[in-house]
Amino acid sequence: MARKTRTTRSETGGAGLGVSRFLLRTVVGGTMIAHGVRHGRTLEGTARWFGSIGFKQPKLQAQTSAVVEIGSGAALVLGAATPLAASAVVGTLAVAARSVHLPNGFFVVNEGYEFVLNLSVASVVLAALGPGRWSVDHALGTDRFSGSRAALLAAGLGIGGAAAQLATFWRKPAPKPVPA
Repeated sequence: MARKTRTTRSETGGAGLGVSRFLLRTVVGGTMIAHGVRHGRTLEGTARWFGSIGFKQPKLQAQTSAVVEIGSGAALVLGAATPLAASAVVGTLAVAARSVHLPNGFFVVNEGYEFVLNLSVASVVLAALGPGRWSVDHALGTDRFSGSRAALLAAGLGIGGAAAQLATFWRKPAPKPVPA
């Protein structure tokens, strides 16, 4: 007979932490889903944009971007494979930061990296905290992988994947000539 284990309040951090995990997962995941749906609904335009910022195979980049954003967002909302979903968010946003946002400074109103940095850090925090009781990971019993190792996995895998994608598919475009 299987022995049933009981999760105590101290193990989950109480109701406040559970709600916080759920809210953070749904906001970050929902944002990624919305971004991916937008890319998916405008694939031709998104592909042209990817080409204009220096990506080879821009149609592939647009399709991949839409799939990864929707997939990682959905996984975060559900609390499924949370550290891996977080790493996909970090990777996607690290590519965006390097290819578009870093040269523009911090603030998002100037196309800066403020937004992508915040979503990336929130994703790493989610990996560290774990998905919480209201998650697929908890239902499957895979929610024990959290803490600093999960955060390092999310950050490292995400940044490593972004570096590989950028090295393979991206070249910084030449500056546009300034009219005389």
